Amino acid sequence: MATRTIWKGAISFGLIHIPVGLHTATTESGIDFDWLDRRSMDPVGYKRVNKRTGKEIQAEDIARGVEYEDGRYVILSPEEIERAYPRTTQTIDIQMFVDAAQVPFVYLERPYYAEPVERGRKVYALLRDTLRETGRIGIAKVVIHTRQHLAALVPSGDALVLNLMRWGDEVKPLAGLDLPAAGDRDMAASAGERKMARMLVETMSGDWDPAQFQDEFRRAILALVEKKARAGKARAVVEPQEEAPGRGDNVIDLTELLRRSLKGKGGAPAKAARKAGPAADAAPRKTARKAAGKAAAKGAGNAGARAAPRTARKAASAARKTAGGASRTRKAA
Repeated sequence: MATRTIWKGAISFGLIHIPVGLHTATTESGIDFDWLDRRSMDPVGYKRVNKRTGKEIQAEDIARGVEYEDGRYVILSPEEIERAYPRTTQTIDIQMFVDAAQVPFVYLERPYYAEPVERGRKVYALLRDTLRETGRIGIAKVVIHTRQHLAALVPSGDALVLNLMRWGDEVKPLAGLDLPAAGDRDMAASAGERKMARMLVETMSGDWDPAQFQDEFRRAILALVEKKARAGKARAVVEPQEEAPGRGDNVIDLTELLRRSLKGKGGAPAKAARKAGPAADAAPRKTARKAAGKAAAKGAGNAGARAAPRTARKAASAARKTAGGASRTRKAA
């Protein structure tokens, strides 16, 4: 595997001990906008500032505190914090096995591939296949980089994936939301509506292919950056403008909404779009690049308008200096 091993230890449950290494399973692909001083294009960094006085302070003057009441803190020393760190065991300690369907997606946070090392390949395969056959996943505790995590050990293809989870008190309950209750007769759809809903879902169904889904915002921004760089404008900083969401039809009748969806939103058009592949979304990308180019040109015009007042101020300052020098000459005479 090309990725670096970030953790080495073992999967442990009962008397079973499977040596494994963890590898990151995801990568960040968003756009990072750096802060720059528009006057000099110098990087803009962060400072440690006292929020009350506004003055910068040194690192050695910073203490770590935990707020236990409004505006009241308890200060903890570095030694106290270090003693509270969980003991590193280098073990993915499985607490129990549960049905995979019982764990909501909202608890899953970050996946890692678990790769068998040394002589653990056969037992690794046995655990993976057993979990797949029984439809269960392992709920475990693991310490990574001095922090304890709850985790789910999930079979995925040929791999076991260790997915770090949120703790129970980190997930907000549904109690405060106004949700339609399951089995509520007032919310029950008619037999015809349920039939059309199933037809719509079946018509729009397909095989999962992550390559079909792209970050269009990222692609449009990278195209704009490349275009401006080729035009010799590599120093320009472009603030992205968020496009207003389109407004859909105000359809109250569920039957009519489903009928329209079956006619215009799913079925043949959706399948045709998938078959068309990259050529189908070339026009939207071209439109996005064209709109971004217009926004960049508008931004350049605004920059020129801002430059004019600065030029006028410089000219006025020079005139005042000249007048001051003439006045001093007359006094000397």
